[in-house]
Amino acid sequence: MRRIWGWYFFDWASQPYNTLLITFIFAPYMTRIIGDGAMAQSVWGLGLGLTGILIALAAPVLGTIADRAGGHMRFILLFSVLYVAGAWGLWWSAPGDFSIWWVMLSFSIGMIGMEFATTFTNALMPGLAAREDMGRLSGSGWAFGYVGGVVALIFVLLLLQEGPEGRTLLGIAPIFGLDAAAAEGTRAVGPFTAIWYAVFMIPFFLWVRVPHVRGIPVRRAARQAWPELRAHLRELPKRRSFAAFLGASMLYRDALNGIYAFGGIYAAGVLGWQVRDVGIFGILAAVTGAIFAWLGGRADSRYGSMPVIVFCTALLALLAAGVVGVSRGSVFGMAVAEGSRLPDIAFYAIGALIGAAGGALQAASRTMLLWQSDPARLTESFGLYALAGKATSFLAPLLVGIVTAISGSQRVGVVPVIVLFLLGLLLLLWVKPKGEQAP
Repeated sequence: MRRIWGWYFFDWASQPYNTLLITFIFAPYMTRIIGDGAMAQSVWGLGLGLTGILIALAAPVLGTIADRAGGHMRFILLFSVLYVAGAWGLWWSAPGDFSIWWVMLSFSIGMIGMEFATTFTNALMPGLAAREDMGRLSGSGWAFGYVGGVVALIFVLLLLQEGPEGRTLLGIAPIFGLDAAAAEGTRAVGPFTAIWYAVFMIPFFLWVRVPHVRGIPVRRAARQAWPELRAHLRELPKRRSFAAFLGASMLYRDALNGIYAFGGIYAAGVLGWQVRDVGIFGILAAVTGAIFAWLGGRADSRYGSMPVIVFCTALLALLAAGVVGVSRGSVFGMAVAEGSRLPDIAFYAIGALIGAAGGALQAASRTMLLWQSDPARLTESFGLYALAGKATSFLAPLLVGIVTAISGSQRVGVVPVIVLFLLGLLLLLWVKPKGEQAP
């Protein structure tokens, strides 16, 4: 049981990178330091896209190396160092005195560390529980991670992140003597995320024990990795269900990450929200994400991963369309009076539902991959899964960035996300719920 809780703690430790940096605190802060919502959305999109390309190219190769060489924990430790270093580097982003190249480089290094560490920890799942319990295990892990994100977000909003008047949500100056005028409370979210990860990975490294498997030397595994991976990629057309699932997940996860990445920037630019408002919105979305990741995990174990994935993907397509329909002057085509809170309420409701559907979808997708994979090549499969998640991860940010730049409208810029959800839903028609061995 301790091994399972140790594995859960990776989700708890790593989630703040998504919650605090990618979505709810640092992303909208980019709008403040750049000074223009559309420009910030474009820069953020291009940065996320280029990082995604690098992750896509490297993840399956690293997975193949790990399957041959063993030693998953050393890989996790290496990428944990990158996570911490990248998150800490975001401290150097003071308004009027920052390098956008440094900020995006630091963010990218941390994101690379998070994504690669996730690939290797996911591959440990089969050794933790019986196959029929994988849905419950995955859902509980996602839920625990979301709770960690909520706790971290509440801490930041109450004690660190300063509002326009220089006070935190608790009505006090940022703790530790941080200078609100220099946005030190908001910038401290980077070092805070790094420290959070370093502290809460301790249970993971203490409690998770991986059986020793005698593998080949890393250098030899690295030389063999690309030829072996290339051969396996050639086999994909023969494994139609696995290939279709990788393609579907590539599209709908890209779309979901697009919503997460641009939700805060969208709200800041279109609705005029402050970082604090986006943070409260994030708490709501993370709470619903935790609840429904847990419930989705139980539905997964009872009914299978496929019904959960199909329902959540369809719902997210509708919700993305709902985002486009909300602005300060109208809600779903209905004009609202100046100063009305209805646009804010509508966006809060949409965010809560996106959090719920997104949490359940990601947990069920992780379980589905286990059904589609060859147990002897599991880390490679999760590497391919990361490749599927990142091969077009540049697509949603890039399309959002390009469409936003061309149209000059953040609302129009969200439209590509809807298309990606629908295409992912279409590819699920070719996926066998129990994998290739199923009739």
